[in-house]
Amino acid sequence: MNETLLDARGRPRVVITGLGMVSPLGHSVEESWANLLAGVSGIGRITQFDPSPFATQVAGEVKDFNPRDHMDFKEARRMSRASQLTVAAARMALADAGLPERLADPDRAGVHIGTAVGGIERAFEEFDAFRERGPRGVSPFAMTMFLANMPSHHVSLMTGATGPIGATVAACATGTQTIGEAAETIRRGAADVMFAGGVEGLIHPAAIAGFGAMRALSTHYNDTPERASRPFDKDRDGFILAEGAGIVVLERLETALARGARIHGEVLGHASSSDAYHVAAPDPEAKGAIRAMQWALDDAGLTPGDVSYINAHGTSTPVNDATETLAIKRLFGERAYEVPISSTKSSMGHAMGGAGTIESIFTTLALARGLIPATWNYETPDPECDLDYVPNAPRPADIHVALKNSFGLGGQNACLVLGKFGNGSK
Repeated sequence: MNETLLDARGRPRVVITGLGMVSPLGHSVEESWANLLAGVSGIGRITQFDPSPFATQVAGEVKDFNPRDHMDFKEARRMSRASQLTVAAARMALADAGLPERLADPDRAGVHIGTAVGGIERAFEEFDAFRERGPRGVSPFAMTMFLANMPSHHVSLMTGATGPIGATVAACATGTQTIGEAAETIRRGAADVMFAGGVEGLIHPAAIAGFGAMRALSTHYNDTPERASRPFDKDRDGFILAEGAGIVVLERLETALARGARIHGEVLGHASSSDAYHVAAPDPEAKGAIRAMQWALDDAGLTPGDVSYINAHGTSTPVNDATETLAIKRLFGERAYEVPISSTKSSMGHAMGGAGTIESIFTTLALARGLIPATWNYETPDPECDLDYVPNAPRPADIHVALKNSFGLGGQNACLVLGKFGNGSK
C-alpha cells in the first residue's frame, strides 16, 4: 500500500465522503449550515403536543417533516420517528457520496447508527393500545418499531449493505462514538464503506417531564425560545431538548480515491471514556472528559498543540459547561485561551443521540470551508467559562484539526479528532 494511504500510526486512513442531515435548522446539510451561520434559531414552542402543563414549553423540532418524501407510506407506518429521520438523512448522505442506492459490493459496506432512546413515541402508543383494547390492539410491529438498532436496520435494508452492523447506545455521546466505531471497523479491514451516525426523535411529553423532573431543562425562556439555549453564558439555566438525524459516509481513503469521490474531511482519531462517578452529574474534576480528549489525540498521533478548533458538547447547563471548560483548561494549559471553541447547540438545542453526528458534520464543514460557527446567545460572561467561545458571529479561520466533544448521562464521554483533507474539497 502506498504510504500516503496510511495514517500516522500506519493504519488505513478513513475519510468522509457523504453528509446527510435532518435537523431543527433544516431538512438538508446545506440548509442547516446556512441557518446555523446566519443565527437562525431552530428552537420554538413545542407543536407535537400541548406543552402548556410543563415548565419547559420549547424544543428544537424538525419542522414540516413528511416521511413520505423519503420512503413509501407503508414503510413509514412501520417505523418510529427516529428511523424515519435516519432514512431521510441516509438517503442524502448516499447521494452526496455519489454512491448508487444499491451498493456494488454490499459485503464490504456496513452500518453503525446509534440513538440514546429510540422510538419512544411508538412504545407509548403501543402501551396505550394494549391498555385500551387488550392484546389484539397491539401492532405486530410493536416490538421492532422502538428498538435502538432499528435505524441501523433500515439503512442496511435501504442500501443493501450486508457488512458489519452495529448500534451504539451512549446517551448524549452516541452520535460521536458511532463515527469512531465505524472508522475503527474500516481501519481493521472489516469494511471499505460505513454509514455512521446518530438520531433522536424524542420530543415527547414523557421526555419533557422526565428531564424536567431532573431540573435539567431551561425554564426561563418560554417566551423567547430563540434565546433559551445559551452555552457558556452566565444566565444559562438548562438545555433545550431537540431531535434530528445526522449520517456520514466513511470510506477507506484508497477506496474513495479509486472511485474519484469528493472528500469532505478525515477522521484522524477517536476515543471514549467513563467518569465512573454519577448517573447524571459529570466528574467535577473533569477527569473522564480529559481522558477522552487526550486518548483521541493519542489515537490520531497528535498533541493539544495541533488542535485549531473545538466543537464543544456545550449543552447550556450550568454544571456541564463549567466542567467542559475546566477539562479544556487542564488539557491545553495556557493555550486553552487561544483555541476557538463553539457550541452549535446554541442554535438548535440538544438532539441527544443525534447531536454528536450533526455537530461532527458542522465541524467537518468548518474545517473544509474555513468558517467557525458561532456560539449564539453568549451575552453575559461567566467567570467559570472564560475561554474564546466564538460569540454571536461566525469567524473565518484557517483550521486544520478539530476536536468534537460529547459527554453523556451515565458518565459516557466520546471525542473525535477530525481533519481538513488536502484535496481542495468544498
